[in-house]
Amino acid sequence: MVDITEISAIVAAAGVLVGVVYYVLDMRNQMRMRKTDLLTRLYSTMVNKDWLEAWDKIDRLESDDLIKMRTEKRMVEINLVYAFFDEVGVLLKKRLVDMDLVEDLIHGHAIRTWEKLKPMFEHGRKLRNDPHIAEGFEYLYNEMKKREQKGVSHG
Repeated sequence: MVDITEISAIVAAAGVLVGVVYYVLDMRNQMRMRKTDLLTRLYSTMVNKDWLEAWDKIDRLESDDLIKMRTEKRMVEINLVYAFFDEVGVLLKKRLVDMDLVEDLIHGHAIRTWEKLKPMFEHGRKLRNDPHIAEGFEYLYNEMKKREQKGVSHG
């Protein structure tokens, strides 16, 4: 026969189990919320007037214009745009932001900007003997292209 002590021990164990499950689920939810919040705050940088104007200038340029901008020391626009995508790429690589959300928010901008600036980054890597220039941005681009090839939808 089961006595009151055994029943209370079973109830207590079940309570602990329920508490642990709740804690794990809550921690997962908190992590997801932190990732979303981080990316949302980053995205507010991208929808800033200065950033959008800089991106628009870069988007309209031809390759020769990029070289000209570099020699004229007009790198502010390029650095403003590049740094944003590089940061997102680093955060993505460290799994601190969600790829689906990143793609939904910046896919087209990131792809077009990388393809336009890639020759300049390659030149900078050789010139400075630094293979890590724009590494985060390149990672972001490569991950997006992999998903495109797999047919993973974005937007």
